[in-house]
Amino acid sequence: MIRNKAAWAAGFWSRGTAGRETPQELFTLLYRAWLVAFALKVLGSSWDVSWHFKWLRDDLAPPHLLNSVGTAMVVALVIIHGFTGYGADKVTLRLMQWGTGTFLIAVPLDLINHRVNGLDITTWSPSHVLLYLGTALMIAGVIRGWYRGAPRDRWYVAGLTLLWVYFLENLLFPDMQQEYGVLGIAAFDRGEPYAEPSLMKFAADQLGQPVGRDAFVNFALPMPDWVYPMWGLGAAMAVLVVARRTVGARWTATAVAGTYVAYRCLIWPLLVLGTFPPSAVPFYLVAGAVCVDLAFRAGRLPDWKRACAGAVLVTVGGYAGLYVQGELLVAPPISYPSAVFTAVCLAMLWLLADRLFSGPSAAAQATAARVSTTASP
Repeated sequence: MIRNKAAWAAGFWSRGTAGRETPQELFTLLYRAWLVAFALKVLGSSWDVSWHFKWLRDDLAPPHLLNSVGTAMVVALVIIHGFTGYGADKVTLRLMQWGTGTFLIAVPLDLINHRVNGLDITTWSPSHVLLYLGTALMIAGVIRGWYRGAPRDRWYVAGLTLLWVYFLENLLFPDMQQEYGVLGIAAFDRGEPYAEPSLMKFAADQLGQPVGRDAFVNFALPMPDWVYPMWGLGAAMAVLVVARRTVGARWTATAVAGTYVAYRCLIWPLLVLGTFPPSAVPFYLVAGAVCVDLAFRAGRLPDWKRACAGAVLVTVGGYAGLYVQGELLVAPPISYPSAVFTAVCLAMLWLLADRLFSGPSAAAQATAARVSTTASP
């Protein structure tokens, strides 16, 4: 069946300009391949953080290879879109191309960085930020392409929601440093460190400190305590606001955050069974996401009032969720005074999202399409 599909798709291999009219079956085939490519990249990146909390870096480590398979699929898809013009208009194609190009440029820069500096002590290093940026642009292009061109059937909203889950995962990747780090320190304090002795010695030497708890803490939790909550409840919740705007379903933000958290819960035992370090699962995201959805259901408020009230609601709910998670389970150390700045940043990002993404939602488009196809002539 796969061979028949490939032979059928090969019949469309001809030069064309972006925005070319695309048969729905071909569009679906191309974008399903995108979903698979991103799934491979997500699995590879999730394994990658855990890997680096156990062993010294290895360019050909299995997580890197798994991620590379997804990247190879991305490159192939961008070439197909660019050559044939099918499945992407000019803006969508440019986002895909710029994202892929940025990612491919960042890969050798990251390798050079590791050759010169050894380990990256933080996921926030410049070469890593370029990797995140490239992936974000890729996914943004695919989201735009799906939003504008996917068949308005029962899978339309589900596929768009899944793409936002991928976008959220990429955005939250830097915060995993703290989520793995807090459990890594707990294991060190128990006298059962996850990290191999060679990794702890390498990290200590790079920090110019003797091997011990201080060196390990600086390796595991290198960022200030205000970074984790501000990124998770500022930038990440702004992404959920855009997802809610574009998808339009009542509990979109909760569905996106809940799916991401469910995925983290699923890989947690798999990592443990594979003797890899586990992480603190960010359950607090669900509390923040519920607050986003509640803000959108709060009657007909002007956008600026909804943004300001929503930012306060999300910040209070999210920080409360972090506190409860820290008391009942485990959470990275956070600075609670940062809540004020988080609320202000989220309000500004929310207003920007309202300005840029105020068109008809995916749910509304899908409903309109169903009505138009079932209405009487």
